[in-house]
Amino acid sequence: MNKVMIVDDSVFMREHLAKILARQGYEPILAMNGHEAVRIYRQSAPSAVLMDITMPGRDGLDALLEIRQLDPKAKVIMLTALNQEATIKRAMHLGAWDYLTKPISPDRLLASLERVLNYTDVAH
Repeated sequence: MNKVMIVDDSVFMREHLAKILARQGYEPILAMNGHEAVRIYRQSAPSAVLMDITMPGRDGLDALLEIRQLDPKAKVIMLTALNQEATIKRAMHLGAWDYLTKPISPDRLLASLERVLNYTDVAH
């Protein structure tokens, strides 16, 4: 079973995404901010991470950078309520595999996650 960490400061969003993933056979792991995400990533080594960009304290971009330093092959999909091109470009430059704009369609979420998890080229 693939473990997928969901990082979002919104309890509703974490629980909503966790339900979608659990129904599809994933094991959701929840984190409420970037600090917690890095700590949990070290402990759990999830198969993929769904990470909000805008969070208090350590934001998603900072956490993405640190997670990618810990594990250059980390598969991180960024979540944003703001469809800001510059922020998304920065996230992709830092190593994000994809991004999803909120509200997140369950079909789009699952398609992105499957694509990322099934990608085997080590060059990414």
